[in-house]
Amino acid sequence: MAVVRSCRAQAQDQVLWLPVVMAAGIALYFTGSLAIAQDHLIWTVLLAAGLLCLALLLRGWGALGAAFLGLVIGGYALAQGRTHAMQAPILGWAYYGTIEGRVVMMDRSASEALRVTLDQVTMPPISPARTPKLLRLSLHGPAQDGMHNPLQIGDLIRVEARFLPPSSAAEPGGFDFQRHAYFLGLGAVGYTRQSHVITGHDPTGLWVTRARMHLSQAIQDRMAQGAGGFAAAILTGDRAGLQPADVEAMRDTNIAHLIAISGLHMGLLTGFVFTALRVILALYPPVALRYPTKKWAACAALVAGGFYLALSGGSVATERAYIQVAVMFAAVLCDRRAISLRSVAIAAMVVLIRRPETLLSPGFQMSFAATAALVVGFGAMTQMMRDRPPARHPWLRRLLVMVFGVLASSILAGLATAPFAAWHFNRLTTYGLLANLIAMPIMGSLVMPLGVVAGVLAPFGLADLALYPMEQGLTVILAVAHELANWPRAVRMVVTPPAPVMPIFALGFVGVLIWQGWGRLVFLAPILWALAHWSDGTRPDVLIAPSGRVVGVLTDGGQRALSHARGEGFVVRMWLENDGDAADQEGAAARPLWRAEGLGQVAWINGRSIWHGRGATARDAARAACLVHDVVIVADQGSGAAGGQNGQGRDHAPPQSCLYFDTDRLRVTGAVALIVAHDPQSDIHVQTQRDWQGIRPWSGRVRGPNRPAPDRQGGLAP
Repeated sequence: MAVVRSCRAQAQDQVLWLPVVMAAGIALYFTGSLAIAQDHLIWTVLLAAGLLCLALLLRGWGALGAAFLGLVIGGYALAQGRTHAMQAPILGWAYYGTIEGRVVMMDRSASEALRVTLDQVTMPPISPARTPKLLRLSLHGPAQDGMHNPLQIGDLIRVEARFLPPSSAAEPGGFDFQRHAYFLGLGAVGYTRQSHVITGHDPTGLWVTRARMHLSQAIQDRMAQGAGGFAAAILTGDRAGLQPADVEAMRDTNIAHLIAISGLHMGLLTGFVFTALRVILALYPPVALRYPTKKWAACAALVAGGFYLALSGGSVATERAYIQVAVMFAAVLCDRRAISLRSVAIAAMVVLIRRPETLLSPGFQMSFAATAALVVGFGAMTQMMRDRPPARHPWLRRLLVMVFGVLASSILAGLATAPFAAWHFNRLTTYGLLANLIAMPIMGSLVMPLGVVAGVLAPFGLADLALYPMEQGLTVILAVAHELANWPRAVRMVVTPPAPVMPIFALGFVGVLIWQGWGRLVFLAPILWALAHWSDGTRPDVLIAPSGRVVGVLTDGGQRALSHARGEGFVVRMWLENDGDAADQEGAAARPLWRAEGLGQVAWINGRSIWHGRGATARDAARAACLVHDVVIVADQGSGAAGGQNGQGRDHAPPQSCLYFDTDRLRVTGAVALIVAHDPQSDIHVQTQRDWQGIRPWSGRVRGPNRPAPDRQGGLAP
């Protein structure tokens, strides 16, 4: 009976569970092994609608069950429909040739190279119907230093470059860049070491982006290098000016969230506009007493937030932040509580309906986790304050409440986001709380308000009056980040948990926040279970990169030894982070496990031998090695690299005497993980990214090992 009463007590808060149930359906679509075909979308929608209608006709538990299933299937249909709407051509295989396109975005790659996003693409001889709509190109050529042929938004360029389809995950079940690129609209990624040629200029439809980049450059010109890049990132969303050392220090101190325009920045900006306008209007009693100045201020804050959204590029994170504050100010306009779990739930529903794919992003998870934890935590503290007797010294009490509020907000947000950060980024920061306690007041009370003031003063040529003190605040934040990052054991690496851990943790976390009454204590059980079993997972014994150019094998000490110190740097970094290993690629390759053998290298694990070779001459040696070793990996150039035009005259049949992976097979399977049992008589368990991912619209076309590659003069490389 107590359980029934507890469940009935949740009736008034049913809206809080709507985004949770929808999210379950969305997660089922993106992570489940069963994916209903896109052409069956209409049937999925009809089934969801039918169940929801049935819930209206039923009563009691039957209505609850039908509504639950209807919302789960509805979330599945949302993800399915969004996937269908985002369909666009994806490059099928490697391309090398001259391309033309229009620059619509500029930023920096991980190697600090200038990176541009192109639309209006032509890739002869690929037909327009099969040409990707958007390309991302890293410029490594000699004229990419900004002194020759400086690029601007809207420039039409021609360049000779190499493009590939978006890469698959670094390991089975890892971060799926193919899916990420699909929902960004990217059909290919590439690089060039040649100089580009500007053939024209077409700014049509890009005036907001051009204004944003112009503003970013103006801010950086008026500030020191580090602070200028920081200011441009938080005011315009342009992160190209950030210094790599600054970004790394902020990550190591858990204040990297200050760089990305998120709910914090949007809340600070709109909150400052709302508060400042209310104070200004309150100075004129005839206006303040006769008109709803609070609603006027809310409307002004909404407009300011919309302008900030457009100016910052309208990224997914910024759009999500604007939706959150828009729901809050809409509640003010409707005379409802602005800050409540219901407003958080409505914002989550709007985001999921508009962009269901963001459910899997760390930004969505950490943003809503922090917001919900702050709402619940401060709600409980407010209730406790109301029950206390009046203070003898009200001013002292207000001061203590202010200080305690800053401390409590940092603790609550840090505790709520730490598990999600550890899951996505495999790191915990030792001094993150201290860094946030110092940086957050500076950001909230100095940096963002001065950013608004600078925008107001800019038309009068007085922006420097606000930008100078803003620069000092940003400099202090960066100095704190560098200082704390250099303290001992500032970062602790965390191994990737087993697959069930985070869903179970998320269920318990949501239950603790939403469930009313003492029944929420029950949801502590899944949280504690997840934390206790975080490190129980078994990492793969052998990992093979999608290209086959690097292989990682676990040593007896649980550290991964790499076959090569160079190549596939991003993939290797993902492996080591998922292992909870702080070593770099050179350090992991120096571990004594691999030894040279002929044209390849050999490593042993649990009585099995792994042979790895690279290069055009390695295939014949690999076939000989297959007679001796248990697993053979060879990274040659695939079909057409040698052995005649388009691979003619070569035996493509894989050897049967060993577990064999070459470039052609890895092109089909993606990254491979091997589980090697201690019993030498047991089979080696093989996991591939293709099996994990399934056949999805974002997985692209795959050329099998026996299909000849098109001629190089056709623009397609093998």
